[in-house]
Amino acid sequence: MTKKINLLANLKSDFASGLVVFLVALPLCLGIALASGAPLFSGIIAGVVGGIVVGYLSQSHLSVSGPAAGLTAIVLTAISDLGGFNIFLLAVLLAGLIQLALGFIKAGSISNYFPTNVIEGMLAGIGVIIFLKQIPHAFGYDPDYVGDLSFLQADGQNTFSELFSVLNHIQLGSVIITVLSLAILITWTKIGFLQKLKLVPAALVAVIMSVLLNEFFIRSGISLAVGKEHLVNLPVPTTLAEFQSIIITPDFTAIGNSKVWIVALTIAVVASIETLLCIEAADRMDTQKRYTNTNLELKAQGIGNIMSSLLGGLPMTSVVVRTSANHNAGAKSKMSTIIHGGLLLLSVLVIPAILNKIPLATLAAVLLLVGYKLANPKTILHFWEKGKYQFAPFIATFLAVVFTDLLKGVALGMIISVIFVLKGNMKRAYFFRKEEYKEGDIIHIDLAQEVSFLNKAAIKTTLMSIPENSKVVIDASDTVYISHDVLDLIKEFKKIRAKDENIKVKLVGFKKSYDLVNTGEEEKHIFVEHK
Repeated sequence: MTKKINLLANLKSDFASGLVVFLVALPLCLGIALASGAPLFSGIIAGVVGGIVVGYLSQSHLSVSGPAAGLTAIVLTAISDLGGFNIFLLAVLLAGLIQLALGFIKAGSISNYFPTNVIEGMLAGIGVIIFLKQIPHAFGYDPDYVGDLSFLQADGQNTFSELFSVLNHIQLGSVIITVLSLAILITWTKIGFLQKLKLVPAALVAVIMSVLLNEFFIRSGISLAVGKEHLVNLPVPTTLAEFQSIIITPDFTAIGNSKVWIVALTIAVVASIETLLCIEAADRMDTQKRYTNTNLELKAQGIGNIMSSLLGGLPMTSVVVRTSANHNAGAKSKMSTIIHGGLLLLSVLVIPAILNKIPLATLAAVLLLVGYKLANPKTILHFWEKGKYQFAPFIATFLAVVFTDLLKGVALGMIISVIFVLKGNMKRAYFFRKEEYKEGDIIHIDLAQEVSFLNKAAIKTTLMSIPENSKVVIDASDTVYISHDVLDLIKEFKKIRAKDENIKVKLVGFKKSYDLVNTGEEEKHIFVEHK
């Protein structure tokens, strides 16, 4: 059941988080456009459309869309093969139409089959990549573009060899800015006299500090000054003609070119998979456990890519880096995403020269903390304690994401998960007694001997369709194995949604190791009421 959301209900926290995401997204948009061999403004356009249009149409409250590092190689090759950026834009438009079609045929439901351990492995791997990739920028060494998530880099280095190269290119001014920025980000609002400034985002304070400090270095004429090559580099249009040249439109005369259709299909498939993975991750992050309609998300992404292409922008996906920054900054609703898109647009029109004074080192500090929170060592320990069937797919995904890329890592994790399922789940694993019911009826859900993550979609649908003020009996008496994904669903349903909608839940036959409390035998006919 979807409740109507008041986008202005949490404006204070959403504006603060939107501002933080804007500061993170700005160099990412520019860096990805540069790496893709596209005009720099094409990255900004995709970020604006992803924030405002997709942010508004999407049902996700944390996900942030924009140009994605995972598409850079595809975009770079496609622009060269097709012979022009305007022809490439036609491929992006067609990709958007394909995504719309995928949404209408409900292809988004595939996201229900991504196991939790694979998603968590992906997030932890991306966290490590973000952390390691920002270390060079934190020391003032910027040969690789901001936002690169690939192990092998365009400059011939890889994620680890780049760290050794840093030793020969340390810029002391950048190091000072990084250290001071980290100090602000970590201690802001934790120190007593700063509590009153809680609503001012720590990232904004760090950025203002870094700009003022570097201006002092420059005016003092000392060697600590951070040069232009280590600052945000947003193009600054000065005339109307320059503004008009930003908008590049698709070349529709190439519609009969088979290469255009191949590129369009490639972008549509890769962008859709990355979006669904990010949406699943965003739903895991959401403390309120609001599930996103993934079919609606594909439609929103399709419309976003169509609009972006018509304005001269890059293709977009839902992006883990921005989404994680949004979550960590305290976003409550999708208003944060919309605000970040609005600030991107405003920055281009009003204050590009000011933004070009921001050192990349202070933005690296923000992303260092995002990466650390994603790759928290406690997550690895958590899955280790759950046993080999949970840990093996997690660690395989984690390592493969770090040493290859997101899609290869998730593919490996999925393969290992399926092998485990096929090995231990040779029979039909899930059934439930579905009866016609209405408000107030007793609903029985009986779990079979084996319940795997492949049954997650059906169980989620059943739980989400239960009306308010109902009584539910979930019986695991005959169950030998229940996937942690399904257990998490049941826990979240019992602890959050059941409380919110006055649904009385009775659990029967769950093992102690499942960490779910059974309703006592003395309460056999009494349902626990949630206050």
